[in-house]
Amino acid sequence: MTGSSAARHIHPYRALAFLFALMLLGAVPRLHAQNGYEIQVYPSETIPPKVLLVELHSNYTVEGSTTVQYGMLPTQGQEHETIELTQGLNKWSEVGFYIFTAERNGNGVQWVGDHIRPRVRAPESWHLPVGLSLSNEIGYARPEFANPTWSWQINPIVDQTLGKWYWSVNGNFNWGHPVPPPANYTPAQRTVYYRDVSPGGLTFSPAATVTFQPSKYYNVGIEYYGYYGEFGNFVSLHNQQQQFFPVFNFFFSKKWEVNVGAGWGATAATDHLVVKGIVGRYFDWGGRHKAAAHAPFQP
Repeated sequence: MTGSSAARHIHPYRALAFLFALMLLGAVPRLHAQNGYEIQVYPSETIPPKVLLVELHSNYTVEGSTTVQYGMLPTQGQEHETIELTQGLNKWSEVGFYIFTAERNGNGVQWVGDHIRPRVRAPESWHLPVGLSLSNEIGYARPEFANPTWSWQINPIVDQTLGKWYWSVNGNFNWGHPVPPPANYTPAQRTVYYRDVSPGGLTFSPAATVTFQPSKYYNVGIEYYGYYGEFGNFVSLHNQQQQFFPVFNFFFSKKWEVNVGAGWGATAATDHLVVKGIVGRYFDWGGRHKAAAHAPFQP
């Protein structure tokens, strides 16, 4: 959603209704988004009604963990294929569904888990200077691939298009129920486990992107993904996750979008090299699909 220089007038009852809707969505238990499965910074715009977006996320960890850590399989050499389906409900809401899979030499293709993601946004009639939306992602992942297994992610999204430039910030507040550590852990080891490995409280893992669009067919940019741990008890820098992806986004038509990039980890706890690609296809069931505000395409 693009900004406007017109005066911003928001009726107080509309604002209260919108906040009430966000509170209702936030009351549902939800799971943490899977690192390395959906490597994506979301825009504030929702899919138009009667339009379905089908995306295939393909991610491969070139350099990551090489041993089993806290019951989770090594990430190095893992290939992740995620199917994401997003259906527009009305002019200001959508619902998404994910199917996560993983493949690694000797393990074959395995089902990892599923998430559901309802999202609402501030309507264009509010004439906000920035785009604003809130998503909730709820689901389960098997303990071999994720800790915690059940999680809930509340993701406030703010973005803006400024000429050929576009930026978006995703808040990503996560809550999950951690898998208990082994019974033979000492109290000191348990303290480190619940602080640095799998905290049980609300954690913070922001994401952001900035892109520049020199052509209607593509843009270039950088994406950032971080993990800081539990509020009030952030993990040490060694155990934080800080990852940067130079990316290209291609817009071949109003029906197709492609995102490719390679990410480098800046801390010891981050997979050091990951390559990713996202292919998206829009299916119009009678709605009026338009290109995203940050990715205009004029046929």
